Amino acid sequence: MIESLPKPEVILTHESDLDGLIAGVLLTRLAKRLFDAEVRLEAHHYQHWRQRDLRERAAWVTDLSFEPRLDKLNWAIIDHHPTDTPPKYALLIHDLNKSASLLCYELCQAHGLGSPELDRLVHLSNVADLFLEDDPDFTLANDYASLVKIYQFWNLHALIDGQIEKLLDHPLLAVMEVKRKIEDPLGLAWSKRNISQITPTVGFVDTVVGNNNLIVHQILEEGATSFPVLLTLFRRSNGAMVASLRSRDGEALKVAEKLQGGGHPNACAATLPRSVKSISDALNYLRQVLNPKREGPLNSLEDLFDAVDLAQK
Repeated sequence: MIESLPKPEVILTHESDLDGLIAGVLLTRLAKRLFDAEVRLEAHHYQHWRQRDLRERAAWVTDLSFEPRLDKLNWAIIDHHPTDTPPKYALLIHDLNKSASLLCYELCQAHGLGSPELDRLVHLSNVADLFLEDDPDFTLANDYASLVKIYQFWNLHALIDGQIEKLLDHPLLAVMEVKRKIEDPLGLAWSKRNISQITPTVGFVDTVVGNNNLIVHQILEEGATSFPVLLTLFRRSNGAMVASLRSRDGEALKVAEKLQGGGHPNACAATLPRSVKSISDALNYLRQVLNPKREGPLNSLEDLFDAVDLAQK
């Protein structure tokens, strides 16, 4: 299967997390080894990814779910998200139980691109991305994952000059540790008191400090709310508002897909329309889109027009 990898014109990966960063960089190294080529790396969040024109004749895609439009000759997809699409033309390397970075690393190892440093880094990425709570490195792995959340994909890529091994024991991890020890308990206590309804099954968790994902996870673990799906909001450095969703029984992904997002069944996200500039805008938009429409043709049309108007402003 490795020998059948096509020479890519571009390598495409997920912008929003450590798994996408490591997977993307590893594939650029593999392309260099196989084809002696410097292949361009692109990183996308889900909404922009769904809108991207797939014009290349050959590409490698990782940490972005396999879907029918990717089923193209000379395209290879290395991914771990759930999919109902069987490939007819594309090469799909897929395993629900491995992170994208681990799948890409296994391809690299087959061509002599492994190292003890990468063994360690990919392990940490795998633990964080699959949320392996029982792993002894779970807490540390989430500190590594927070690096991308806090400092953003391309900023971190530039800081380490694309050499992902430099992330091991990076000085910024001390910042993540302090934030976790001080901010997370304060943020958890505050957020528990500030959960509001978006729909009867989706709750908005307001956050002020701390790791949003870990805070929401702990709220779900403790059963501190009756909402099966919890949503937090944060703004990217480019101004885009992002909804992050968490659940325990697979309900989160269904909500994210209604928002043109994606991810894992219990951990996913969606970028909201550009017209959404504030938390208040976001909550209004989410309630209009996610709540069941009121009965009656007039009210249904009004609801539709309201949502469309907000999205196009």
